[in-house]
Parts: sequence; C-alpha cells; structure tokens
Amino acid sequence: MNAPNATTLDADKLYAARLHAARVRPYLATALFALHPVASRQVPTMAVDRHWRCYVSPTFVDRTPVEELAGVWVHEVSHLLRDHHGRGDRVARERGLSGPGERLRMNIAADCEINDDIFGDGLATPEGAVEPASLGLNPGELMEDYLRQFGLGPRTQDLVWLDCGSGADGLAREWDLGPDGAHGLSEQERDAVRFRVAEGITGHPGSVPLGWRRWAEEAFHPPQPWRDLLGAAIRSAAVAAGVGADHTYGRPSRRSASLPGVILPSLRRRPPTVCVIVDTSGSVSDAELGSALLEVAAICRAVGGRRDLVSVLPCDAAPQIVHSLCRAGEIPLIGGGGTDLRTGFARALRARPCPDVIVALTDGQTPWPTARPASRTVVGLFPRRRTSWNEEVDEVPQTPPAWARVVTIGRA
Repeated sequence: MNAPNATTLDADKLYAARLHAARVRPYLATALFALHPVASRQVPTMAVDRHWRCYVSPTFVDRTPVEELAGVWVHEVSHLLRDHHGRGDRVARERGLSGPGERLRMNIAADCEINDDIFGDGLATPEGAVEPASLGLNPGELMEDYLRQFGLGPRTQDLVWLDCGSGADGLAREWDLGPDGAHGLSEQERDAVRFRVAEGITGHPGSVPLGWRRWAEEAFHPPQPWRDLLGAAIRSAAVAAGVGADHTYGRPSRRSASLPGVILPSLRRRPPTVCVIVDTSGSVSDAELGSALLEVAAICRAVGGRRDLVSVLPCDAAPQIVHSLCRAGEIPLIGGGGTDLRTGFARALRARPCPDVIVALTDGQTPWPTARPASRTVVGLFPRRRTSWNEEVDEVPQTPPAWARVVTIGRA
C-alpha cells in the first residue's frame, strides 16, 4: 500500500473511515471498496487517478477526524464515478484549456458539482470542502457549467493547495503509478463498478440525493448523439436492399446471353428519394417546428446534398401541400389542428415516384398506419413527459410502430 517517500500510514483509521462512509452511503459501498489506497507524501490530502488508486497523505490522515475522512473518501470516489477525468480531457480539447491554472479550475468546478449535495445525513463535511455558494454559484449544476462561470481570482486564491489528482481533471501527476502500476482497475472493471453503483441508486431512489439520481439515470441510459443517429438512420434506410433500384431495358442484362432471342432488363441504381412529414399539429411548439426545419436541412446532407431528392409535407389532421426543398427556412409549416399522420403517410405514398424513405418528425401524439408502408420509415420523435394539457390525463399516445426506426430528437 506504500509508495516511495511514504511515511507510516494509520491504515486502521483510514479503513475505519471508509467503513463509516459505506455505512452512511451504502449505495457507494461497491465503489469505496474498489479503491486501492496508496500512501504518498506528495499529495496534500487524498487524491485519485483514473485507474482507481487513492493516494493518501499519512499526515493528513493523522490530523483528520474519522468522520471527516469518511467525507473525503466519498468525495474522491465521486470524481471517478462521475468520470471527471474523461470529461476534463474532453473540455480541455474543446475549449483549448491547458496549464496548471486551467486544471485547477477544472478541479474546483468538479468539486462544486460533487459537494453541493453529498454531505449531511450522517456524512460530515471535510474542512476546506469547496461548495458552489462559496464562489457565488448556484447548486445543482455540472462541472462544465461551473467552468464557464468563474475564473481564478480573490475567491479562489485560498484553493491553490487543492489537488484531487488526475482522476478529477485528467492531467497525470508525478505520483501516479500509471496504467501498468499495481492494483489498478481495468476499463471493464471500472464499468462494472459504475454499473453496480447505479443499480443500487435506482433501486433506492428515495434516499439518494438528486445529483446521484441524475448520474444513475444517465449511467443506465446514456445520452445519445441524436443528430448522428438520425443521419445514420436515414442513410441506412436509403442504401437498404431494394431502395432506389429499378429495372431498365436501356442496358440489357448480362444474363440475356444465356437466353438467345430474349432480352432481359438490368437493375439500375438511382438516387433514393426522401419525403419528410412534419407534424404541424397544435401539440408541437414553434421551437420544435424550427428544429424540424433544421433537421430537414440535415436530412438533405444525409442524402449527399441533393435537394431535388427531398420533399417536405406538413401535416396535422390532414396533409398540406408537398414542398420541394429549395431553402428549408422558406417552407411554410401550416397546421395547428389535431394530429393524424396516417393521412400524411397516405399522401406521401401516392406520390410518383413513390419515396424510398419517409421521415416523420413528430411528438408521437398521433395514430400510425396499421400496415408497414412500402417506403422505409424513420421517426424523429420530439420527447414528451405526458400527452398534452388539453387531453385526458389517462390517455396514452400510441408508440411508433415496430417497423419504424425511432430516434429521439433533442436529447444529446
């Protein structure tokens, strides 16, 4: 458990603090006992690396009460569970942040995300713990949000000692044992620990702070890059077997050679056509209609930028005029009544040529065709918590049918 230059560590006290932390925060017990402590004189208090080692200052353990040490245990393991090292790396790349000053800001922002709701209810607040209120910030936000709201200055000058390790901001420290060091967890083992903790939180949500419930929800249902998914779904539908294929006698089939006197048609590949049905009913907000127009432009890019291949059909309870795609922002999205996209599907399928792909952008509060359309179907779904305020509370809208590829819009 010792690293070079380590002094004698009071392991009994350290482990007693971890046991206390596990008792008052049982949903974190799996993570707490997965951490491997390493004694080190180089860390100011306690710090973690991304491989789930916890570097501990023996002097800090000696001077800190067991109850406060328990709070530090929970604090450090929270950095790892919330992937602050991976998120710190991403933020540094995206915003061009570098240098020790920026990494200190990341550490402070990560501490604010953790400390706003983990203490109390049997877990003592450690001395010097950074909370959002001490920097004039609101609680309940994420590290990335806090980073935009403060800089290093008078309010942070007393925090220069703060160093929770590479597990808090992604920057390797000189005391890190690295990926090849002893007692580190593999990526699969780390994922297993996170899953067990998330499972424990979702099993007893009433006794868990809001920040942890939010984390557990995202651990089980990670946010999806919906624009990428929508584009991929359209491209997949457009290149599926049979899509954009037709027979032509303009070029005879090579099989004609085996049948003298018989001319067989060949299969010709043509660019796929897409019809976008936009739900313009009263339950769809103006903001969502604006988002739909943006998605129309994205759909055009997904089929190679060919505007002539994309048409737009506004529809509420009845279909409106089919518009060719010149400029998405100039398409009038007329409607505002009830919702029945079945009429929109019927209108789209009567077009000649029949579209190869139908994309329906809707809030889902509509009946759906009972039979699979001849065209491949992708549904871009605006999320809803409930049906709508002017409908019966117990009424549950039909879910999109199994034959449609569904992508939820607006959840990144």
